[in-house]
Amino acid sequence: MFNILLVEPEIPQNTGNIARTCAATGCRLHLVRPLGFEVSDKYLKRAGLDYWQFVDVRYYDGIEEVFAAYPAARFHFFTTKAPRGYAEAKYEEGDFLVFGKETAGLPEPLLKEHYEECVRIPMLKEIRSLNLANSVAVAVYEAWRQNGFCGGKREGKPRTF
Repeated sequence: MFNILLVEPEIPQNTGNIARTCAATGCRLHLVRPLGFEVSDKYLKRAGLDYWQFVDVRYYDGIEEVFAAYPAARFHFFTTKAPRGYAEAKYEEGDFLVFGKETAGLPEPLLKEHYEECVRIPMLKEIRSLNLANSVAVAVYEAWRQNGFCGGKREGKPRTF
């Protein structure tokens, strides 16, 4: 299992979609306030569908609270400013995959402090960034793949058409 950490997410639909990804992959979701929406937001709930019961969501008032709660954890900071690609990182069970808010990403001081743990998702140079929910999905599935999709179903149910 991995930990998905969203720092000040702004768009409820993105967070709802990320919650659904967490449910599908067994990840824990950590949210750092301020949030750009209420947790009772109908768009948040709708995007997560009926999967909320399968998601362990934790809330914090600042990223320092997360660091204090998990002092031995490994963190991977996703940013377009990183020196290496996300697939070059080695992910271990329990790692934190950290993402910033949709409009600004992660704060510069945080990135500077953890530069060696920063990774990026490659994209064409004309494109500024990917959607947050898509970025989380790309990262989670790479981390999970590197760990043999531990706990995941490996085959579909045969279907007759």
